[in-house]
Amino acid sequence: MILAWLIIILMAGGLLAWVAERFNTEISRWISLLAIIVDAILILVFVSQHNLAAEGWLEEFSQPWIPTFGISFHLSIDGLSAILLMLTFFLGVMAVLISWKEIDSRIGFYHFNLLWVLAGITGVFLTMDLFLFYFFWEVMLIPMYFLIGIWGHENKRYAAYKFFIFTQAGGLLMLLAILALYFYHGAATGTFTFDYMALLNTHLPPNVELWIMLGFLVAFLVKLPVVPFHTWLPDAHSQAPTAGSLILAGLLLKTGAYGLLRFILPLFPNASQEVAPWAMLLGVIGILYGAVLAYAQTDLKRLVAYTSVSHMGFIMLGVFAFNEIALQGVVMQMVAHGISTGALFVIAGCIAERIHTRDVDEMGGFWKRVPQMGAVSMVFVMASLGLPGMANFIAEFLTLVGAWETAKVLTIFAAIGVVGATVYSLRIMQKVFYGNVKSDHHAFPDLSIKEKIILFPMVIVIIVLGLFPAFIFDNTRQSVLTVLKTDADPVKTRNVTSVQLLKTGSHESE
Repeated sequence: MILAWLIIILMAGGLLAWVAERFNTEISRWISLLAIIVDAILILVFVSQHNLAAEGWLEEFSQPWIPTFGISFHLSIDGLSAILLMLTFFLGVMAVLISWKEIDSRIGFYHFNLLWVLAGITGVFLTMDLFLFYFFWEVMLIPMYFLIGIWGHENKRYAAYKFFIFTQAGGLLMLLAILALYFYHGAATGTFTFDYMALLNTHLPPNVELWIMLGFLVAFLVKLPVVPFHTWLPDAHSQAPTAGSLILAGLLLKTGAYGLLRFILPLFPNASQEVAPWAMLLGVIGILYGAVLAYAQTDLKRLVAYTSVSHMGFIMLGVFAFNEIALQGVVMQMVAHGISTGALFVIAGCIAERIHTRDVDEMGGFWKRVPQMGAVSMVFVMASLGLPGMANFIAEFLTLVGAWETAKVLTIFAAIGVVGATVYSLRIMQKVFYGNVKSDHHAFPDLSIKEKIILFPMVIVIIVLGLFPAFIFDNTRQSVLTVLKTDADPVKTRNVTSVQLLKTGSHESE
């Protein structure tokens, strides 16, 4: 039942926080924080009691829901899910803390939406029933729409509508694809079910497999997002409250990457290989295009948003390289990007709260005024550009090494994108923390205790994972091998010597 409780606690906590607003708004905040902390403790206890590196599912929970239509409440967890859940609750705690003083209206309803977004994300990472997966996919959408539309900035309604239309359109295509897979499986076997394990064995004609896969793929590409489905992201990030941007960058985008790993490759192996060259090309275009547009932005939050478009291109490149090294890089990128970019949005929110603008042309010389904020920002800017010693470097290095085996030309262009990341990342430091001091800004305080509680743990995590990446590699390796179906098709899997070298610190060649 622990898997079900992870979702139930968040949903119940959201409802309680909403109701508690009638009595005391502070109670709403504490209920929200407590609910996420309880989930964080549960997942940490689970991880301590299980070997995440073990093969197969670590825990399953299944109860019939609508048996007439083959729908069940089926949840499962493996190493990949466990790592992403730890990331979810870690960033969830940070989202509540950063909202503590920023949100001062409709506080109960705000925390209801925040917790239900996290519940939807948790459900996506756990569910093994495709109908239930779609249900949680939609649960993520509606509360995030409210978070942007009610508590966002000047153009919040436009950004919320755009976010809703893009993601809802992708979700409806996925629903059609799920129904098509459901009926094809039923016609072939006589058993109509939405169960993931059963649908894995569905034999589809090549054309049918391609079209059904595209329905899933578009939904995941919109959520990731990948060029040209990315245009909702800069608007949503720039208009969302700080916690909304943190959840968007750190978690919601990762559901798209998770969908590629858990559904696209295992359910549609042949169609995936057929579209792989085009998918990798889209990834490289996103890496370069996102880097160019990030450099061109003057709105700090839009600048960081476009860095996400660039970084998510590496996920596309790695997923469709079809080898373990690249997929290990993808998993590390999901975690590293969630922490580093989420932290940059927190910093952008802290700055905007102090000087009431996001325009980098109005900033400059902040290091002298807020040296602690400058030092923390430097860490995450260095992580964003892929400095060795940071988790992002491990992620992008492995992705490029794995992609080199599949598409050398595209990998070269992707590597150029790393240079672009250096340019836009250093621009952040130059425009915000160096240069001339703007005389029209009065002195403002450095990081508060609350902000240190949020940012310092994120600094520690991004550095520790960069120095000791084996925690991620060891605990997700079996999940990656399952995605690649190593035993059934060993041609797709490369030797993992390069990963082992990173773990042990050896510099010997293969």
